[in-house]
Amino acid sequence: MKGWTASDIPDQTGRTAVVTGANSGLGFVTARELARRGARVVLGCRSEKRGDEAAERIRAQAPGARVEVAPLDLADLTSVRAFAAGHKGDRLDLLINNAGVMALPHRRTADGFEMQFGVNHLGHFALTGLLLPRLLEAGPGARVVTVSSFMHMLGTVDPRDLNMERGYRRWVAYARSKSANLLFTHELAHRLRAAGVRLVAAAAHPGYAATNLMSAAPKMEGHRGKERFMEIGNRYFAQTPEQGTLPVLYAATGPDVRQDDFFGPPLQGLLRGSPIRSARAKWTLSDTAGRGLWAASERLTGVRYEALVS
Repeated sequence: MKGWTASDIPDQTGRTAVVTGANSGLGFVTARELARRGARVVLGCRSEKRGDEAAERIRAQAPGARVEVAPLDLADLTSVRAFAAGHKGDRLDLLINNAGVMALPHRRTADGFEMQFGVNHLGHFALTGLLLPRLLEAGPGARVVTVSSFMHMLGTVDPRDLNMERGYRRWVAYARSKSANLLFTHELAHRLRAAGVRLVAAAAHPGYAATNLMSAAPKMEGHRGKERFMEIGNRYFAQTPEQGTLPVLYAATGPDVRQDDFFGPPLQGLLRGSPIRSARAKWTLSDTAGRGLWAASERLTGVRYEALVS
């Protein structure tokens, strides 16, 4: 995959992709590049207005792109279920679990979960389970790609305190949610192997990419100084969203992607550059932790992956 770029994405004609959080940043670029290569792309966006604006930008930048918008709020399981129900009969080849929040002040989802764990992990766990029948029907080449972060290295999942009720620390909460993304991918890959199906579960991280994710929390809190600091980092040190999206696109379309692969830019490149198989924390490869998180996620969301053996 050395030097791999978006121009290396194979033809996606006849395939359908769902990309969460597709109205900006990595999700927007992912959706645009898949559509540019012929895929029909559903933009799952919390704001329909911003989703419609994103769809228009994609059509302008990739003439002939087939894109549509559907409301999806991962902080509300009712919205997740409604989104999945709206696509019950549709073909689905790619699910890109991209949407996320980072280092927010303490907030809770509509269902009472700590916001980062609820959006980054539980919302995507529920969405994947509800869309699983469509993915299994798609046959060879179908994939679930979940976007994690290299910052998962800062914290493992604590099964005794999934919602951080013993004391909230925003960056620890973010790291735990990103470790949860990798544990979810690990356990899903295990279950797919056991079921003998060809759906592949992989993960990716963008390295240090310039997106509005970095400045969302300071903006929410009205800290203009912190917001400006994040903007400077994005401008002078981060790679572009186009570069940051490459690991995600490779995980979704690359020719040699295996179960439980994790792609990102090289560490020696300061988390910038072409995608490679990435290092990951050992706890994200724990079968015991993966099973425990899975059981807790089923209990909290009420979504069970009936098509897969345990």
